[in-house]
Amino acid sequence: MNPNEINREPTIHNSNAPKEGQVLPEKENVIGETSAPGVATVPESQEISINYMSTDELWSRNEMIIDDIFAFSVTAEIIKDDNIEPCSINECTQRQDWPKWKDAIQAELNSLKKRSVFEHIVPTPPNVNPVGYKWVFTRKRNEKNEISRYKARLVAQGFSQRPGIDYVETYSPVMDTITFLYLISLAVSEKLEMRLMDVITAYLYGELDTDIYMKVPEGFRLPEAARNKPRGMFSVKLRRSLYGLKQSGRMWYNCLSKYLLKEGYTNDPIFPCVFIKKSESGFAIVAVYVDDINLIGTSEELQKTTDYLKREFEMKDLGKTKYCLGLQIEHSANGILVHQSTYTEKVLKRFGMDKAHPLSTPMVVRSLDTKKDPYRPKGNDKMVLGPEVPYLSTIGALLYLAQCTRPDISFAVNLLARYSSAPTR
Repeated sequence: MNPNEINREPTIHNSNAPKEGQVLPEKENVIGETSAPGVATVPESQEISINYMSTDELWSRNEMIIDDIFAFSVTAEIIKDDNIEPCSINECTQRQDWPKWKDAIQAELNSLKKRSVFEHIVPTPPNVNPVGYKWVFTRKRNEKNEISRYKARLVAQGFSQRPGIDYVETYSPVMDTITFLYLISLAVSEKLEMRLMDVITAYLYGELDTDIYMKVPEGFRLPEAARNKPRGMFSVKLRRSLYGLKQSGRMWYNCLSKYLLKEGYTNDPIFPCVFIKKSESGFAIVAVYVDDINLIGTSEELQKTTDYLKREFEMKDLGKTKYCLGLQIEHSANGILVHQSTYTEKVLKRFGMDKAHPLSTPMVVRSLDTKKDPYRPKGNDKMVLGPEVPYLSTIGALLYLAQCTRPDISFAVNLLARYSSAPTR
């Protein structure tokens, strides 16, 4: 990445601002410490005041303008942090885990070739707007939040597709959390087995229902006759769906659904992502969430279903379901324990609470006196929280936790959610 392309704080020009190299007298800062000589601070008379949301309150950015060199060093340190996913192949090559990313990229190219996703490179037809492409890099984690796999994907930039021309239908049913929890309870009550299957490059199995052209990705060789012509004149036609296209999810679901229905599985219009097959030896339930396939049923039927799916799709058998939809599942002789400890840790880290000590914090009791009620409607004297406070994001993260495994916090979270439009301090 070019350091010059890094976004920085806008520079404020002022005729009274200190000149370069000028040493200012030491001055107490906002936390009682003394600023080092040579670091320019904004005088009180020149402090920047910004309106705080729609209220009349003002807040100051005094002491917040920092030296450009320090800003660059902080940004550069963040970029080198291996905890951040790379954004390009060039970034991958500069990381310590480059060999693993290289293997992931090669595996993706092999999958594209194996599935015959692309046709020949041709001159872009007239009146055709080829979609762009992008490499996306992620690291898959297990139920213990440990890195289990490096994953690279060549995706299409479907935002440039035109409705009615490049795609028609995009809806693809997937299993929701409530359905999954019901299936878990069914497995416990009927003493059924649970197994999780992962379809490798699932979207590449779907056949496109429209003609889609994509810009020639970097690394693809142009035909011999086109070597001396601009690369932008050519595109590659997609034979199968690719990650990022508007209809890719639907094409994959149609492919899987057609295959299961042909074998005698049935699904309900209300739950089209759940397939069931009964026989004399038992039954099997196939619950689909994109490329994660949960199997619930008797031992013999589960094995038949697994073998049947593997005949058509390349899959990984992950054994007993341990992690799906953010839920951690622990199997024991007495039943199944469902919790979200990993999800909770992620939420705490996301909002800077991972170092906090646990403390029971009950809600404030409401008062019958409306003037003393802490949850009364906002008055004109109350300050509305600004965008620097992630109130809505926090409520959304806690709502999912309350819905799935923590009903004990449901009332408190829902009460706070009522003030999402104008939360106050």
